[in-house]
Amino acid sequence: MVSEFHGDFMDLTAEINNNASRALTEDMGTGDLTALLLPAGQSAGASVISRENATLCGIRWFEACFRQIAPQTQISWFVQDGDAIAAGQSLCEVIGNARALLSAERPALNFLQTLSAVATQTRRYVEAVTGTGAAIVDTRKTLPGLRLAQKYAVKCGGGVNHRLGLYDGILIKENHIIAAGGIAQALQAARKIARPEVFIQIEVETLDQLQQALAAGAEMVLLDNFELTQLRSAVALTTELASGRAVLEASGGITLENVRAIAQTGVDRISVGSLTKDVKAVDLSMRFLT
Repeated sequence: MVSEFHGDFMDLTAEINNNASRALTEDMGTGDLTALLLPAGQSAGASVISRENATLCGIRWFEACFRQIAPQTQISWFVQDGDAIAAGQSLCEVIGNARALLSAERPALNFLQTLSAVATQTRRYVEAVTGTGAAIVDTRKTLPGLRLAQKYAVKCGGGVNHRLGLYDGILIKENHIIAAGGIAQALQAARKIARPEVFIQIEVETLDQLQQALAAGAEMVLLDNFELTQLRSAVALTTELASGRAVLEASGGITLENVRAIAQTGVDRISVGSLTKDVKAVDLSMRFLT
């Protein structure tokens, strides 16, 4: 049985607090000089507004930035992670110490607009393959220090998480195969070291290599940069030799323009690095209420 990381994001508290703390320290350093223009005890309210259509993600990171500076900050949300949002829509209202609101504004918005960007792009890919049966899967091509956050965003967009890192899954690539002496040898070595909960996936670049992998009992195969005709042949070959037992994942050169055609070849999964590495932040703004 093939297993994979699905991500239990019920308790990301420590990760979120660490992300927020580092972001605040990076931005504020020894203190927010401009915020000192306001009286220390002044209170204020602000509204966060979306400037474009998107899929929202990052609420808990946003909140952590404010509450690490001023724990009594009140935040009322009109939406939740995973919701579709529209241009001009008010997302939340924030009430608290005015200095704290100004100091936390940029780091909080950075998290919200970056994670919303990942969720939004993921949702586009998921919608593009609707009805095909193929899942959209993320990769390790994440922003340093934000891997858990970005993988959470992928899930909010309807995607599927692959391994978190090098420690919770085995992906045998070309250099591993060469070093091990061949596909069968690499798979055999992997089975000896893998814990029961760790999946083993092997990357192949040709139909001949796929045949070797299936003959060696591979249960999860990454089809690297296969053309559409090759993908169809790979699906047919897997059905013939392994009765569909092996999970096939297409990877390499995936775009919104070609992802549906790739999904229609019958592959089970499509991994897309651009979900997390080519991030164009969603346009959000925070304005004080008058």
